Amino acid sequence: MQVAANKMVAVDYKLTVDGQVADQSRPGQPLEFIFGTGMLLPKFEAAIEGKEPGEKVAFTLAPADGYGEIIEQAIVDLPKDIFMVDGKLAEDILFVGSQIPMADAQGNRMLGIVKEVAETTVKMDFNHPMAGKTLNFEVEVISVRDVTPEDLQGGCSCGHCGGDCEEGCGEHSEGCDCGHCH
Repeated sequence: MQVAANKMVAVDYKLTVDGQVADQSRPGQPLEFIFGTGMLLPKFEAAIEGKEPGEKVAFTLAPADGYGEIIEQAIVDLPKDIFMVDGKLAEDILFVGSQIPMADAQGNRMLGIVKEVAETTVKMDFNHPMAGKTLNFEVEVISVRDVTPEDLQGGCSCGHCGGDCEEGCGEHSEGCDCGHCH
C-alpha cells in the first residue's frame, strides 16, 4: 500500500539541522500520523507521498517550507517583573537558552526562549525554535495501512510522549512534528 491521503503512515526519520541531529524517531517507535490531515509539514508529506513500506527518501526543506523565517517582531523585551512568582523573581528559569511557556494577552499559549537577561528586562524570542533553519530529513516508510476508528480518537503518536500529550512533549516539543506538542 502506498502513502496516500487518509492512510495511517509510520515512518522512521532523522532530522539534521546545522550538521547536528536535532530530532529522530526512537528505535521501534516510528512516528505515526494520518497522512494529509495537516499534522506534518506539507513539504514533508509531499516528499513521502506515493512511497511504500521499506522505501527511503532524503530531502531538504528551506526555512520557508519548514517553520518559516525568523520574524524580528517576535523577539521582544519584556519587563523583568512579569517573571515574579509569589513576590520573588523566578531566577531559576531566567537564563539564556531557557524555554519558558507563556501566554499572550488573548491567552494563547506560546513558548519563549530567553535570549538575554538585563537589569530590568528579559529579551524573549517567540519564533519557533526551528525558524530560519534548513531542515535535512532522512525518512524511511515503515508501514501504511487504513485508518481505524481507534486512530481517530486522538492522542499523540510522535514517539516522545507515550501516546498522550496532555502533559506536552516536554524537552521533545522542539522539532516534534506530531502536531499535538506545540
